[in-house]
Amino acid sequence: MKLGNYIIDKIFSIFLILFCYFIILLLLLTFQVMFSLIIAITFVFFSMVFSLFFIDYFRKRKFYNEFIHNVNLLDKKYLVLETISKPTFYEGEILYQTLYEINKSMAENVKKNRKEVEDFKEYIEMWIHEVKIPISSLTLLCHNHKDRFNKTYLNQVKKLDNYIDQVLYYVRSNYTEDDFIIKKVSLEKVISKVLLKNKDDILENKIDIKVDLRGIEVYSDSKWLEFILNQIINNSIKYKKENIDSFIRISAKTMKDKVILSVLDNGIGIQKKDLNKVFRKSFTGENGRDKTKSTGMGLYIADKLCKKMGHVLEISSTHQESTELRIVFGKNNFYQVDK
Repeated sequence: MKLGNYIIDKIFSIFLILFCYFIILLLLLTFQVMFSLIIAITFVFFSMVFSLFFIDYFRKRKFYNEFIHNVNLLDKKYLVLETISKPTFYEGEILYQTLYEINKSMAENVKKNRKEVEDFKEYIEMWIHEVKIPISSLTLLCHNHKDRFNKTYLNQVKKLDNYIDQVLYYVRSNYTEDDFIIKKVSLEKVISKVLLKNKDDILENKIDIKVDLRGIEVYSDSKWLEFILNQIINNSIKYKKENIDSFIRISAKTMKDKVILSVLDNGIGIQKKDLNKVFRKSFTGENGRDKTKSTGMGLYIADKLCKKMGHVLEISSTHQESTELRIVFGKNNFYQVDK
């Protein structure tokens, strides 16, 4: 709170006080009051006026400066009321009480919106689990009646299943951390499940799989990690090069403070201009437009889930040569749970 701005704000009051003093001075001169007494009255009058302005300014200055300072420091501005003392002047009390009512109203609305979001999330999860049943039935039907259903049917059902998974994990990643449990996970077990899920596509595309995980375990959520790796493996299969011996190399290495899981393929790679955008929401790039239709959500959700669990998802690629995605798992006391 600046003194100049305070004076400008009080300019009307100042002119009114000067006008009142001018009237008093005229009355004193009219009644022929001694000049020394006029000087004394003027001194007392302006001393009192100055004292009132001085007290008012510094009282308000302390409150508003603290208020502005705390607002600037806070990331969540709406919490400023919790950081300031209740003011001792009437205008400040009005502001304080108004902010209290605004915060109360906002908290009630946030609570209502959270309830609606949770209800929506629960409905989506319930719907997805219900939809999974007929999808599984369709998959089984395609496998058991290969003479009636060709691979096209099965591929479309798999795509549907993958998109359903994306919806499920996108919803979970957005609203709560209660949906995952960090505990010790065997990378071999997770990779085995992912490869088994993609067995038909791997065999159909004649992709050579090599796995070297040496019994390494990490702290993560197995379901979330399985989804992340499934998105990575799906991309490796989807963006393979034609007319060459395709491969996917899955390996892990343990370092002092981290474990790095690597998935390397010799597919079409990613252009340099697209490489720093692949984790963006709905980004498809040249590959997503030219090679096959893509939602651009798989790696975005995978990256988001990694961040939720404290992992780091990295990518490197050489166009028309190879792509490597790495998941970096931290090794520190934060993860030493549920042994």
